[in-house]
Amino acid sequence: MSACSKARYIWMDGELIECERAYVHILTHALHYGTAVFEGIRGYWSEDERNLYIFRLRDHMVRMINSARIVGLRLSYGIEDLVNAVIRTVKVNEFQENIYIRPIAFAGEGSISLDTSKVPTRVSIAAFPFGHYLKPKGVRVKVVSWRRVPNYSMPVIAKASGIYLNSVIALSEALSSGYDEAILLDWRGYVSEGSGENIFVVKRGVIYTPPTYASILEGITRDSVIKISRELGYEVVERDIAREELYTADEIFMSGTAAEITPVVEVDGRVIGIGSPGPITEKIMEYYKKIVYNRVPRYREWITPVY
Repeated sequence: MSACSKARYIWMDGELIECERAYVHILTHALHYGTAVFEGIRGYWSEDERNLYIFRLRDHMVRMINSARIVGLRLSYGIEDLVNAVIRTVKVNEFQENIYIRPIAFAGEGSISLDTSKVPTRVSIAAFPFGHYLKPKGVRVKVVSWRRVPNYSMPVIAKASGIYLNSVIALSEALSSGYDEAILLDWRGYVSEGSGENIFVVKRGVIYTPPTYASILEGITRDSVIKISRELGYEVVERDIAREELYTADEIFMSGTAAEITPVVEVDGRVIGIGSPGPITEKIMEYYKKIVYNRVPRYREWITPVY
């Protein structure tokens, strides 16, 4: 199905244009060199309240601005401009279902030099209906041979397009081996993250997750999980996790905007727990779902209503 079949308009460089006209030139710098930063944001439609709620919109746009600064892209839009542009894009499309929002800032056309100062920075925002990214009842994952790019080679704290080639080839290896998702180790051999998700490991009631120095992207959903897990009374520890600890975990789950909170039921052919979502994972999943649908007052600062 074409992305334009349910999304009529896309925001490009300050204007709303018809989806079918949202094209870029073949000599766009980002197409050749991966010089772009982006975000993935979810919006949740509440049938009862007849409103669509965007989850942690401002936090996502702050991260995109920071990513652009890190990789050297010059944005001419501030935080309020970008937040309002997202709301405007979603509203004009009149969505009444769960959606995914993709803002992207990229080096445009004008030069094939590696120097991004010679080309303009362009910004676009697309939104479209979106369901589950991974199997909500649990996924089978493989620890792949490719290692996560280290932060002394690439700025992994930035959500930059070029870095995601690392994730693409990792996921390809996992899928070709019959698995649903990949897990990458960092340059030291410790657990880093999935191809597009952060990882949490539950052992004897304690939740562990790799630290920022394990070459992870500092996920906004990861931050949400840490906060709500502690509110629910669970201890959350950020530390290095050895590969073999995955095999003996009581529960494992992944988090990300697209993946939301997804249980892991198998790693490298080893069944995790009883082979189905564990009780702690399910409790966090249930609470997270209430939050994103604006049913938990204390987290309403994370919610942006559209209508």
